[in-house]
Amino acid sequence: MDESYGNLPSSHLLGSVPAVVTEEKAKTIVNYEVPEASMQTFPPNINGGSGRGYQTLGSPPEGFEQQPPNNWKGVFSISSYMQYFNVDTDIVVNRLMSSFYPIGGDFFSKIDANPDLYGLVWVSTTLIFVLASLGNLATYLIQKRTDHKSSWSFDVGYVNVAVFSVYGNAIVVPLAFYFLFRYLESNPKLIQFWCMWGYSLFIFVPSSFLLVVPIEAFRWIIILVAGVDSGMFVASNLKTLVEGNDLAVMVVAAFLLQLALAIFFKATELHMEIDV
Repeated sequence: MDESYGNLPSSHLLGSVPAVVTEEKAKTIVNYEVPEASMQTFPPNINGGSGRGYQTLGSPPEGFEQQPPNNWKGVFSISSYMQYFNVDTDIVVNRLMSSFYPIGGDFFSKIDANPDLYGLVWVSTTLIFVLASLGNLATYLIQKRTDHKSSWSFDVGYVNVAVFSVYGNAIVVPLAFYFLFRYLESNPKLIQFWCMWGYSLFIFVPSSFLLVVPIEAFRWIIILVAGVDSGMFVASNLKTLVEGNDLAVMVVAAFLLQLALAIFFKATELHMEIDV
């Protein structure tokens, strides 16, 4: 073999024996620390303008900053309300069951650390769907029982009435009571009011299924019991805020409004059944 080929380095070949590092060479080895990676988003700010340019990954993007809910800018920002939907199923079920016990008066203490709007949105929307669908089902059964040959059509009026009455009671009424309490030098929290009024409507969801029973006296009993239960739930919890204050009339007004809502549901259903 040519001698020139024998002088080629062979330490990089598989199976070759690594070279022994002497102590002098080991002293010259410098420990090199890899710098921390800083991932950035694209595109860069090319022209040096006031654009976003590179941003470190994980930093909140511009235009989506979470606004504090205690100022007017935060009130109209969706990100301000995201924290009020951070609840799990067990918490929601526990609060739904609490709405069936109207004389407890401890609902505010249960939600003080973590009030939510999930109950307000979910319960109200579910109740609207149930009222509209079961109301039309009741009119369908009545029409088929009286006249088998007549055609039946879905009445959109149930949906309109349910939307305005339910959302009005769940959003506008708590807002009005909040400002009244503030005017009378009390210090409630609007989120707690919305949370409580939202869960107070849950009793009407199972009650609506019983209203399909074609016995008028039984239907009136069901709706009145549901209205009293919902009214007592709201009144007993508001009472914890007015102890020592001359605001008892507010508690009575809240109870009567919930009872009036129940009667309105039944009266509207009865009026549409008569039209059929």
